[in-house]
Amino acid sequence: MMKIAVAGMGYVGLSLAVLLAQHNEVTVVEIDRNKVELLKQGCSPIKDAEIEFYLQHEKLNLTATVNGEEAYKAADLVLIATPTNYDPKTNFFDTSSIEEVVSLVKQVNPQAVMLIKSTVPVGYTEMLREKTGLENILFSPEFLREGKALYDNLYPSRIIVGREEKKQQQCEWARAFAGLLQEGARKENIPVLYMETTEAEAVKLFANTYLALRVSYFNELDTYAESRGLSTQKIIDGVCMDPRIGDYYNNPSFGYGGYCLPKDTRQLLANYTDVPQNLIQAIVDSNSTRKDFIAEQILKKGGYFEENSTRGRDGTPGNDCTVGIYRLIMKSGSDNFRQSSIQGIMKRLRAKGVTIIIYEPTLKEEVFFGSEVVRSIEKFKQESDVIVANRFSKELCDVEEKVYTRDLYRRD
Repeated sequence: MMKIAVAGMGYVGLSLAVLLAQHNEVTVVEIDRNKVELLKQGCSPIKDAEIEFYLQHEKLNLTATVNGEEAYKAADLVLIATPTNYDPKTNFFDTSSIEEVVSLVKQVNPQAVMLIKSTVPVGYTEMLREKTGLENILFSPEFLREGKALYDNLYPSRIIVGREEKKQQQCEWARAFAGLLQEGARKENIPVLYMETTEAEAVKLFANTYLALRVSYFNELDTYAESRGLSTQKIIDGVCMDPRIGDYYNNPSFGYGGYCLPKDTRQLLANYTDVPQNLIQAIVDSNSTRKDFIAEQILKKGGYFEENSTRGRDGTPGNDCTVGIYRLIMKSGSDNFRQSSIQGIMKRLRAKGVTIIIYEPTLKEEVFFGSEVVRSIEKFKQESDVIVANRFSKELCDVEEKVYTRDLYRRD
C-alpha cells in the first residue's frame, strides 16, 4: 500500500484521491477548511454522484487535512491538482500554486515523486525541473468532465504519463503511476501512452482546444441558420450522419465556457508565439463573436430598439424589458459557473441598460454582479419578459414562449 498525498480538492484532485484510496493510503491537502470537514464527514464538497456513492458505500483509505507539510512529509507520491487560472496580463497560466507545493515537498520530503495533474503551459514541467534541480517531477494530463470526474477515472479513454525517455528512473515512476490508475479503474485494457512531459502537456491543450473548436463550429452553423431562417437541427442532423463527423458534441450553446476550455485555448494560443497559425486564434475569437450574436438575438426577442428606447436603471439606453437569466451553471449536472458563457451574455445585455434578474439556486448572494437574484422560480418566471437559458429545463415548459435558448437537442 502506497502513501499518497493529493494537493487540491477540486474535481481533478478529489476524483483521483477517491480512485487511489481504494488500494492506497491517501491524504487530500486543501486550504479550504470547510471542504476538509465535509470530506471527513463522508460528504463530497463537489457535485459528483459517483464520488458521493463511493464516499458513502466503499471502504476507502482516505482522509483530508489543511496541513500540507504533515501530509507531504509522509508521502511516497504527491499528486498536484491545484488551480492554474489563466492570467490575461502575462498570457500564461498562473502556476504559483504548483510551485508552492513543489517548494514545500522539496523542503520536507525531497525524495517523494511529484506528479502534476494541473493543466500547465507547454514546456512548464521541464522548466520546473531545471528551476528546482529536481528530477522527480512528472506530468500526467487529465481528461475529466465536471460532474463525471470519478466515472472518467474509473473508465478512462486513455492514460498518458509524461517523463523523460532517457531517464530510467523517471520511466519507472511513470509506469508505477500508470499502474496505480489501472489498479483503481473498473475498465480493463486501458490504452497507456508514455511520452516526453512537454508532449504530454501539449496533448492536454490540443485536446481541449479541439473540443472548443467543435463547440465553435456547431455554434457558427447555428448562427448562420438562425440568421437565414433555416432549421439548425435539420442541418446538424444531415451533417452528423457522416460517420467521419459523428452525432455527438454538436448541440448549440451560447459559447464554450467552464473552467477549462476558455483558459486552455488562450494558453495554447500563447504557446504559438513565433509559430504560424490561423485556426487557434479563430477558435478564441469565435467564442466572443458567438456571445455578441446571442446577446443581439435576446435583445430582438425582448423588443429592444435603440432609437425608441427609454432609459435603464443606470441611465444608459435601454427599455422596460426584464431579462431573466435561468441558471449560471456551465452545463447540466454541474454546480460550477466559473467562466460560464451566460456571464458573457449578461455583460453585453447590461451594457445596453437591460434590467437583468437571475435564478440560480446555488447562489447564496442576494445580488450577483449588480443583478438581483430571485429565489422563487415562480416569481422569476412572472417578472421575466424574456428568459435566457443556455440549457433548457422542464421547469420552464409552462413559459416556453418566453424562453430564448439554442439547446436544440436538450441532452447536454
